[in-house]
Amino acid sequence: MKKLILIRHGKSSWDMPIEDHERPLTNKGIKNSNAVFETIQDKLPERFLIWSSTAKRAHDTAKIFNEVLNIPQELTVLKQDLYTFDATHLTKIIRNCKDSVPSLIIFGHNNAITDFVNTFGDKFIDNVPTSGIVILEFNDENWNTIKKGTVTETLFPKDLINAS
Repeated sequence: MKKLILIRHGKSSWDMPIEDHERPLTNKGIKNSNAVFETIQDKLPERFLIWSSTAKRAHDTAKIFNEVLNIPQELTVLKQDLYTFDATHLTKIIRNCKDSVPSLIIFGHNNAITDFVNTFGDKFIDNVPTSGIVILEFNDENWNTIKKGTVTETLFPKDLINAS
């Protein structure tokens, strides 16, 4: 069995005239990421590998995750090829994960995340929002053969606002 945790980066700012890759998180993005990660920690597997897009907003979201969960920052592997908005490319990256890794956590981007979830999950999600988390489980032993999986958990910032 393989477990995949897809996390869309926190809300980022379009206010500065900088390259997309360098856009920072907004205060709301930081706040929502903290809240979601504090809530999801009991749903995370014991062993996992963390990959993050090299985009500033994704990497900064991963840093918040590590801080909230007391995970050393150096355990997050930055992957330039995760700076993708295409689900087909994201699928290729996931399928290249070593089979010795039972669970993979990815910090990435839309539309790749939403499209991946809707292709491989058993539940349609209109849009994975910023700071949103989707956990999928696959009854496969190898990452390169994953097929249809089960969405076992979703957590979006709006779920926390509606719960309070």
